[in-house]
Amino acid sequence: MAYNFLLKDLNLNLTQKSIGTDKGLAKIGDGVVNLTYSVAKSMYLTRNNKNNKIIRTGKKVSKTILAEALKDANMKSFSRNRANAHDLADTVEAIIAYIWFSEKMAMEEMINLLADSLTGDLYIRHIEIESAKIAFTKLLNHIKKYLPEN
Repeated sequence: MAYNFLLKDLNLNLTQKSIGTDKGLAKIGDGVVNLTYSVAKSMYLTRNNKNNKIIRTGKKVSKTILAEALKDANMKSFSRNRANAHDLADTVEAIIAYIWFSEKMAMEEMINLLADSLTGDLYIRHIEIESAKIAFTKLLNHIKKYLPEN
């Protein structure tokens, strides 16, 4: 990928915290997270639509969903100490951007993993929140193997 040069400085002293607290990665990851979830949700809704109707939706992922997924994946060590929900969500976004930039996982793979992990009636908000949290937890657990252990 032509973009991995953007990780050159980060890879010189690569740690969990250096990835998870990088504000630039978090900003880029915000777009990646929202795009992958929107496409995954659109795929899920289209697959599960009784009328064979194609459904496209754009959805921002809430900080609560991402923060809970990070905790459930036991990856708080990537965030700063005493991090709030916003900080934890930024950490998830930075991790996902890092994985994408470093070519460990393509966006298509992330989308498919999320879509395959979604369950239930996503038109009911509390069901969607729980389903999205579980899906992002599965994504984080899947990508752990590509991240530093310290």
